[in-house]
Order: sequence, then C-alpha cells, then structure tokens
Amino acid sequence: MLLEKAFVGGLVCGVDEAGRGPWAGPVSAGAVILNPKKIPKGLDDSKKLSAKTRETLEVEIKAKAMAWGVGFASVQEIATLNILHATGLAMRRAVEALAVRPDFALVDGNYSFKLPCEVKTVVGGDGKSKSIAAASILAKVARDRLMVEMDARYPGYGFASHKGYRAPLHAEGLLALGPCEIHRMTWGPVKLAMMGKDPLRAFDDVMQDELPFAD
Repeated sequence: MLLEKAFVGGLVCGVDEAGRGPWAGPVSAGAVILNPKKIPKGLDDSKKLSAKTRETLEVEIKAKAMAWGVGFASVQEIATLNILHATGLAMRRAVEALAVRPDFALVDGNYSFKLPCEVKTVVGGDGKSKSIAAASILAKVARDRLMVEMDARYPGYGFASHKGYRAPLHAEGLLALGPCEIHRMTWGPVKLAMMGKDPLRAFDDVMQDELPFAD
C-alpha cells in the first residue's frame, strides 16, 4: 500500500481494465478502494493468477474493500469511440459505481483518462499497487463471466474457453460462421475472416490491430 499512502488526506482507488485486445466482447474496468486493515492476501496482476484464484479473490475483495465498482464499454462504443476512449469510459463507469467517491485514482498504464477524481498513472501498476491489482481481478473476472454467458448465446466460437481473444478455435469459428453481434468488426482479424482469410495470419499493420493470445 506504499503508493496509496503517498496520497495523504484522501481516499485512493485503484483502477484497471480487462479486454482491450480481444476480437470480440466489451472492454471492462474495475475500481477498488481497499481497507488498509483488511487487504486480501495474494493480490497480484490478474494475468498472473489462475481463474480459480481470481474468482476466490473476487469474493474476498468485494467483502473486505471499502468500495468496489465494475464498468463496461460495449462493442458498439468501442467502434464509435476507439478502444482507448472506450477503455476510459469503462473506467469512468467503474469509478462512478463506487459507493464512496474517491479523491484520487491510481490507474494502470501511462494514459491519464478523465475520471471523476484526480488521476495518477502507474506503469505496471497491477504489480506495484494492491488497489490496482484488486481492480484488475474484478475487471477480469467480470468480463470472463460475461463471455461465458456469450458462449451460450453465440455458440460455435468457443467464447467460454478463450473469452474472445486470439485463439485457433476462435479463428475456426469466425471462418465457419462469420462474425456475430459481439465481434469487433473494425478489428483486423475480424476483417480478415470476413474476407475469407485466416484471422491468425500475420498481415500489415493497417489490418491487424491488437493480437494477444487468450489469457
């Protein structure tokens, strides 16, 4: 909690996102104001934790935190605003969902989004701040849970396994079925599939946006 303690005289929330890179689904964000006396053990960057550990910590974070919130920005908002500004929108919604208004926000990364409080960016923040780590866990678990629901609504793409990220199963579904309503139509890999080309294929920078594998 060293970063949080630097902000004297005000409440500090950690803010982080999940789902900036997938080919499908919304981007999500979490915001958490931890109780310094009740910090869950094992908080870390959500990508370093197993799904089971994240789900266990989610329950503990919600039970022990002073306040927590989760926000989403839809596929339509991503298309309209672009992924960067849609991420900022999801973060703002997460902060606004807090039961207690924070005075400061520690945001993972180096981009200072406009939030309803003062913002301090922290590169690699999910590994440096317990509050940001907690926010990353809430954002990741909430989005993963939603993508499992989307798998039932849009079968054939394997959303439950890869959560909309780059994966061979996802590429096969895209080529066989074409994109569904929650695919990011402006994403390079989705465009490739609509052209009948392999979404996993390396292409020029104009066609390929972000291509992380499922995590």
